[in-house]
Amino acid sequence: MRKLTSFLLTFSIVLLSLACNQSGTPSSTSNTAKKFTIAVIPKGSTHEHWKSVHAGALKAAQEFAAAGTEVEVIWKGPIREDDREQQIQTVEGFISQGISGIVLAPLDSRALVRPVDEARRANIPTVIFDSGLESKEIISYVSTDNEQGGRLAADRMGELLSGKGKVLLLRYQEGSASTEERERGFIEQLKTKYPNVEMISSDQYAGATRDTAKRASENLLNRFGNELQGIFTPNESSTAGMLLALQDIDRAGKLIFVGFDKSAPFIEAMRAGQMHGFVVQNPINMGYLGVKTMVEHLQGKPVEKQVDTGVELVTPENVDQPQMQALLHPPLDQYLK
Repeated sequence: MRKLTSFLLTFSIVLLSLACNQSGTPSSTSNTAKKFTIAVIPKGSTHEHWKSVHAGALKAAQEFAAAGTEVEVIWKGPIREDDREQQIQTVEGFISQGISGIVLAPLDSRALVRPVDEARRANIPTVIFDSGLESKEIISYVSTDNEQGGRLAADRMGELLSGKGKVLLLRYQEGSASTEERERGFIEQLKTKYPNVEMISSDQYAGATRDTAKRASENLLNRFGNELQGIFTPNESSTAGMLLALQDIDRAGKLIFVGFDKSAPFIEAMRAGQMHGFVVQNPINMGYLGVKTMVEHLQGKPVEKQVDTGVELVTPENVDQPQMQALLHPPLDQYLK
């Protein structure tokens, strides 16, 4: 009888352990672990935005190490921001390695659902950052309020046009949830607050690189340039491509131009009067909070389902303020060694 009771007790403990793992609750081993291996997978690896995200991820790892928890950050992503297949393969590769967790900026809000679901079935949790994913199998979504970023751009455009004129939106690429939210915020804010500003083109896409964006920009400027007063572009590469196209035809500064994301050429262009503002995220904070949220989840701590990392509009009037300078010139070298 004593042996039967012992067997039943052991069997119950095993079942309880399996149930915890199936539900996604971190096991007792995870709660007490002193080392976690976190894969951070960006959309791409060339834009300045992703270098800042990488720095933030390493900043979080350093802070955990100082507190006695070793966190290894493995940074790996596609080179181009339209290579969905490579990003899917990267996620699948990390699943097979049995890492502790994945922090992912999905290139496509639908295409990455399946690999994230596969990770969950392998008891590897995922935190999504930068751009949304149509999945309920994620721990948290760490991101800019992208619609608010679009609204900030629309307000800047509407004010500089004194509430009337013709503008165009050069979109980024289909399936990118973050830029679709920015585009939606821009369009809806113009319609609501500046009804006399006419959107004459909003169905063209820049593509994943500065070069594809420049070609798309040239086509739009050839078609609408004579009747156009304003332009909005929703990410770093689309903004860079449009700026080059405007400079090539000596129209930079002659049209109201508001972009998104930061880079040194944008700051120079704005100081030269060729851009009238650009919306900036806080990518260091994004990488930092992405890793921090994942590790805290693995430690068994409660985490927020959605984390806002902040968004600001940089203009010639505020570019030299300390708050903006901190966003524009983050200490990347402190972390990316």
